[in-house]
Amino acid sequence: MAIVSSSIDRPDSNRSTSKSRVVDAELLPDDAITSREEGLRPKRLDEFVGQAPLKQVLGIAVKAAKGRREALDHLLLYGPPGLGKTTMALVLAEELGVKCRITSAPALERPRDIIGLLVNLKPRELLFVDEIHRLSSIAQELLYPAMEDLRLDLTVGKGSTARTRALELPPFTLVGATTRAGALSSPMRDRFGLTERLDFYNLPDLQAIVRRSAGILLLPLTNDGCLEIARRCRGTPRIANRLLRRVRDFATVRGELDEIDVLIVDEALTLHRVDHRGLDESDRRLMELLLSSYGGGPVGLETLAAALGEDPATLESLIEPFLLQIGFLKRTPRGRVVTDAGRAHLGRQARL
Repeated sequence: MAIVSSSIDRPDSNRSTSKSRVVDAELLPDDAITSREEGLRPKRLDEFVGQAPLKQVLGIAVKAAKGRREALDHLLLYGPPGLGKTTMALVLAEELGVKCRITSAPALERPRDIIGLLVNLKPRELLFVDEIHRLSSIAQELLYPAMEDLRLDLTVGKGSTARTRALELPPFTLVGATTRAGALSSPMRDRFGLTERLDFYNLPDLQAIVRRSAGILLLPLTNDGCLEIARRCRGTPRIANRLLRRVRDFATVRGELDEIDVLIVDEALTLHRVDHRGLDESDRRLMELLLSSYGGGPVGLETLAAALGEDPATLESLIEPFLLQIGFLKRTPRGRVVTDAGRAHLGRQARL
């Protein structure tokens, strides 16, 4: 049975906004509380909804490793936040019957942090490192021989008396997760035997995830209600579960716990200003500014950020990606432009 051993606490992601958005795919404090609710995370591969190609590849790798009684190959999982990279690592540990030790790259600032993790690993255990692209160069250099040769090279002493001592490590599996695979150094990337991407989920899979979570939380959510939440969660299970909890809060206060239908879901999520395409106030504010003040664009990033009172990095990394993904916004050499689909969503006439 897999046991999560958080030997080093994972710090919050560096965020340039002080206000949390209900449709933010990053981990929020509220998620950290609810993640402890038993059963919300799937435990086995057959319980993990969606990501069929990934599950097929990893299922074969797990069976092969168990058959040979070896550690699973080092695995790099990449893709947008909230799609289940941490959950998949826990599922793999459960399938392999070993512990999964969880940490994040920003927590491994000093060499002794990562040395302590490696020397305490048991044979075939999983070490999950979130945001692995943020590992320091020293931490990466310690991991190179550990991943490739199961060896930890330690320097003892200083100056002319310094000597290198090799410490043997048991077979283990490093599972790295990142939203920026390109930021990972080439030598580190090359040491992973498996590199797999998690994609955004389709509507049927999201509906199944919401239905499963509603069952665990004992919420009488109708099929139409599940579908409505699935439509508004931006293809991301983490957001789907967060919206479900907001619907649960609303229904509890309103005393509507006999049956939660699509009307209750719509009223609850409209209260949180999340529309039927998953856009929130920040998304619509950006598009409305482009349309009302600049005729739909093109407008440069710095100009938009100044007009909205936001940091350019916040705008580029937290607000724009989803609008680009669904085709409501596009980037051009001259700046940002609202598309005809974006205009239609806001009820504006398309440009002639």
